[in-house]
Amino acid sequence: MSSDLCTLSWNVRGLNSPARCLAVHETLKSTACHIACLQETKLQNCDSALANFLGGYRLNNFAHKPALGTRGGIIILWNENSTLVSDLQIGRFSLSAAVTVRTSGTTFLLTVVYGPSRRHQKTAFLQHLRAIKLPPDVRWLLLGDFNLIYRASNKNNSNLDLWLMRRFRATLNFCELKEVHLQNRKFTWSNERRRPTLVRLDRFFINEGWDLAFPDHSLHALSSSHSDHCPLLLAQTSGPRRPTPFKFEISGSNFRGSWKRCKRHGMLPLPTQNLFTD
Repeated sequence: MSSDLCTLSWNVRGLNSPARCLAVHETLKSTACHIACLQETKLQNCDSALANFLGGYRLNNFAHKPALGTRGGIIILWNENSTLVSDLQIGRFSLSAAVTVRTSGTTFLLTVVYGPSRRHQKTAFLQHLRAIKLPPDVRWLLLGDFNLIYRASNKNNSNLDLWLMRRFRATLNFCELKEVHLQNRKFTWSNERRRPTLVRLDRFFINEGWDLAFPDHSLHALSSSHSDHCPLLLAQTSGPRRPTPFKFEISGSNFRGSWKRCKRHGMLPLPTQNLFTD
């Protein structure tokens, strides 16, 4: 039996306003995801009423890593009917849990991270990832906002920290992880200025065991105007399609304008044969 799993990850930049909570509620309600992983919640406390609302009253259980003051914070929301979540572990930069897909019985470890934005803490974050590395026979899905890059192409300018890039790349190799390719977007974060800095900070990583258990999954970015990060949705290729934020127009200046906006905001074109289809 195939392991159908739909997982969303999003740095929501705080859940301390009704408008932001409503935006998360509407996004999760529209995706039919089984698990939602929210970073930078900035919440020290979260109760079941708020968690149920955020999950669109469909994701009916949750786990919470409290923020430190107004920094950080992670929430995992899941649908009890489709997934069993147990063995929760809170780390300095992470929230982990064992996840079982009820339809297939497939089990894996889910780790959600929120990497520090301050440079002097990034080495400790990478050491934390090394410390939680799993044995090869344990399926592992690692996701979140890493606040790091490991390729120059992950940023739209040349202001790069090459030392940290090498350290991050070395950590991924040590943990035997590979990145899930993001299909429709080059960057996931913008500083939203007139000439924006665009960076790929949000990612999904998997080990070989997870990849073999979930072979038909792909990763897409969703649109949102309520955070400077875009939500990422990992879903079965044959499963529910992602919401489409826009379409290209086939002819004239509309196409040229859409193409320019696409490049300016880091959007990658789809293969030519799919360029004008949903």
